[in-house]
Amino acid sequence: MTAWTWILVAAIGCYLLKLGGYLIPLAWVEHPVVARATTAMTVGLLASLVALNTLTDGGRIVLDARLVGLAAAGVALWLRAPYLLVVVLGALATALGRVAGLP
Repeated sequence: MTAWTWILVAAIGCYLLKLGGYLIPLAWVEHPVVARATTAMTVGLLASLVALNTLTDGGRIVLDARLVGLAAAGVALWLRAPYLLVVVLGALATALGRVAGLP
């Protein structure tokens, strides 16, 4: 099969998956177990993306200035700082960590 055939198959599959979401009965979606599971999956996915982008570089684990920035952002979130301030503090802590000589 050619690459375009695989692209077309993937596009049709994605469309059918999306269409399937609209065909699920509303009672299933509103069930408390489903609501908890989807919330947990969202949080888990976000946490794994943050960990992957913070602690790895090219497939290997690294501890560098990004970890300092993540820690600063985590403290700011814990103190309930506004989102923009969390981002700025995380970036500033990362920059300061790099200035201090962390890789």
